Amino acid sequence: MTSAERRDQLALVARACFAEKGFDGTSIEEIAHRAGVSKPVVYEHFVSKEGIYAVVVDREVQALLNGIRGAIKAPGAGSRRLLELGTLALLDYIESCPEGFQIIMRDSSETGGGSFASILNDVIVRVEGLLTPFFTSRNIDSKAVPLYAQALTGLVAMTGQWWLDNPDLTKAEVASHLVNLAWNGLHRLQTGFQVSPSPA
Repeated sequence: MTSAERRDQLALVARACFAEKGFDGTSIEEIAHRAGVSKPVVYEHFVSKEGIYAVVVDREVQALLNGIRGAIKAPGAGSRRLLELGTLALLDYIESCPEGFQIIMRDSSETGGGSFASILNDVIVRVEGLLTPFFTSRNIDSKAVPLYAQALTGLVAMTGQWWLDNPDLTKAEVASHLVNLAWNGLHRLQTGFQVSPSPA
């Protein structure tokens, strides 16, 4: 096995460990044992548990981000179709890489990586760009666009996390319900809508 092949093997083994037990519950000893190597071999390639974890997270982040960016670059797609494509891209990743999604959702904030938050911020910026002309066309105050972008992105991301643990609905069903709620909710927005104050 070449050095590069060994590094990839160790990263894959570590990925499974981190998904199963989290960052704190995983040790270099276990990674080495599962990979059939000694601890020094792991340290030779990654220096520390934080080092191998950073590589694992980076690979997952790139896979997810590339999928979402590619989906919402569809030429000529309208706002609804872009919402559908972005939703499906996230659900595609969750379905095909459940271990990776668990890692970046559960552990990245604990270790200071903030990887999933970074991905969501990238998506939020793109959603803001889609919502601004929509709000303008309906005479709705555009200063609320960032709030709506946060809400829509969070809706899909948090539901995706729920779906990972509750897979009774199919991916198509989850996507359809999410887009139905988001799209039909947006189209019924009212100018100047306000909630009633809380009772004293």
